[in-house]
Amino acid sequence: MTTPTTRPTRFDRGRWAQGGPETVRPGVHRIPLPLPEDGLRAVNVYALEGLTEGLVLIDGGWSIPESRKALEDALGELGHDLGEISHVLVTHIHRDHYTQAVELRRLLGSRVYLGAGERRGLELLGELRTDEPVGSLETLRRAGADELAERVAAMYDDSFDATVWEAPDRWLQAEELRFGDTRLTVVPTPGHTQGHVVYLDQARGLLFSGDHVLPHITPSIGFELGGPALPLGDYLDSLHLMTTLADARLLPAHGPVGDSMHARVGELLAHHDDRLAETLAALGDRTRTAYDVAGELGWTRRKVSFADLGAFDQMLAVNETAAHLDVLAARGRALRTRSDGVDRYAATAV
Repeated sequence: MTTPTTRPTRFDRGRWAQGGPETVRPGVHRIPLPLPEDGLRAVNVYALEGLTEGLVLIDGGWSIPESRKALEDALGELGHDLGEISHVLVTHIHRDHYTQAVELRRLLGSRVYLGAGERRGLELLGELRTDEPVGSLETLRRAGADELAERVAAMYDDSFDATVWEAPDRWLQAEELRFGDTRLTVVPTPGHTQGHVVYLDQARGLLFSGDHVLPHITPSIGFELGGPALPLGDYLDSLHLMTTLADARLLPAHGPVGDSMHARVGELLAHHDDRLAETLAALGDRTRTAYDVAGELGWTRRKVSFADLGAFDQMLAVNETAAHLDVLAARGRALRTRSDGVDRYAATAV
């Protein structure tokens, strides 16, 4: 078995999505898998070797031919093959993390683990049988954005593939997993999805953070079926939970490996504090919908105007704005009322 030579320039901030394995620690390798026509560019899966059970993957990738070939090639560079994968520990149910795990189980008999909080979302996928972002479309309609909801819905066809949404072999709670001498602590981190989990390797000081803590962007909030009433509130609570754990290297699902999970969590908490203040300022002294407020905010680090976003990104923007307005309402900074199925918000005197 061979270990690739470390090539730091290959995995810097601008080139993290380039194919091939990066050795993070002896026996721990980051493998970026392609996401064609997706702004995220790639999803990281992590291969853990040296275990009596075979190879363990953290996240599985998207079930597309390009992804499977990239995984097979990367494992070959490490001196392994697909048949050695015994377990796939998934951080959350989104297709770029979960669907290839199901495919690997079908091909190889690998066992798939997933957070128990994802059970209802998976059940709803089986009931609704559509790839449409049904929950987000409902949020758009509650935000007074019916026309945008129709434009987004028109982007989807009826080609739903139920086979990639099978149940896992095991639903995970807050618990410890053991693979030989390797111990991984499962930490539920609801927010991005209701059942999102991260995996903490305390002995090696590594946090496999999925989409919960990302190095360059913030994850979308409220973009799931059967989500909770206050997804951003859950997400902020889950970020605070990270500060109670020992600091660790950040091994995210998108982007390069980071040195300090605590440092990035601090940045994310500060970002959302700023965003809550910006949202409240945009609300002003008027009664407005989340769609109205989203139209006055800047988006991405470049502060792109709402009008310059594509329809899908406008949907994400409205969902995020609604999530921030709901937190403001929960904190007593805004009042939410509903009439004719539309939520409206007004700032409250403090």
